[in-house]
Amino acid sequence: MFKALVVHLDNGRLRPVVQDVAEDRLPDGDVTVAVEFTTLNHQDGMLIGGVGRRAPAYPHIPGCDFAGTVEDSRHPGFKPGDRVVLTGWHVGLDQWGGFAQKARVRGDWLLPLPHGLTTRQAMAIGTPGLTAMLAVIALEQHDVLPDRGDVLITGTPGGVGSTATAILAKRGYRVVASIGQPTSGDYVRELGAADTIDRLTLTRPPEDALAPERWAACVDSVGGPTLAHVLAETAFGGTCVTVGLMGNKTLTTSTLPFIMRAVNLLGIHSDNCSMVRRRVAWQRLVADLPPGKLDVMTSEATLDELPLLAGVILEGRVSGRIVVDVNA
Repeated sequence: MFKALVVHLDNGRLRPVVQDVAEDRLPDGDVTVAVEFTTLNHQDGMLIGGVGRRAPAYPHIPGCDFAGTVEDSRHPGFKPGDRVVLTGWHVGLDQWGGFAQKARVRGDWLLPLPHGLTTRQAMAIGTPGLTAMLAVIALEQHDVLPDRGDVLITGTPGGVGSTATAILAKRGYRVVASIGQPTSGDYVRELGAADTIDRLTLTRPPEDALAPERWAACVDSVGGPTLAHVLAETAFGGTCVTVGLMGNKTLTTSTLPFIMRAVNLLGIHSDNCSMVRRRVAWQRLVADLPPGKLDVMTSEATLDELPLLAGVILEGRVSGRIVVDVNA
């Protein structure tokens, strides 16, 4: 038996409860992991709260990410005792995930825990941190270097925005963080932001499809009117990386920024990215994300606290990352 947060469907309503689960109920897979830490992502909150996408069947154990130690393996790449990390691959969505003391998955989805990270730190990074690192790599590949000008980060103080802020500041970029509350200013500056901007100013339609050039690049977690506004203000040859749709999934804009200013619009989705890209990104995270900044953006919770925290993250009231100690 192991402890897990299990979501039940009772008379059309979802009911999350922490309970004991028999190991023989774990899904198919060739590696069983004794989970040490997991983390709360926005899509986990949606599954617990019954917002949007639902699990394919109930009862269901959410948890898109987890890190721990291999307990049993029929996969040639892993043996008992190996430390591993998993993010994405629709784990926690299409099959049982990491909000539990044990998880069983395909070994092809696992990565050895990167040297230099603990399992707790790996979950402080999680899917949002991996996404942020992939976004930074994409900016570099499109010649966005620190001397090009200001880089805007929207969606702070969320996980992707927080991590991107810390990484880019460490690498010498001048970061401007979009925030919704003045109290978030101190937090993003501690992560390395040089300046902040009220996010409401970015939701207003630009006066022209080609507004005055303001941003060398942007890592955007919001989408919708915010992304349209930023594209109009992106400088010649600049790059906007879109990683989320916290605000709106509809983008209404003009082709002028792409034609007249050679602006790049790139999409990042880490769930199904290749293992080659994942390994590169995780090694870059070890090198480019200062541990002290990771500590600043991390808080800790237990499985019992997840139902309440799911509502908090859906309301956009979580700063940084929540690491969940499944054994607490």
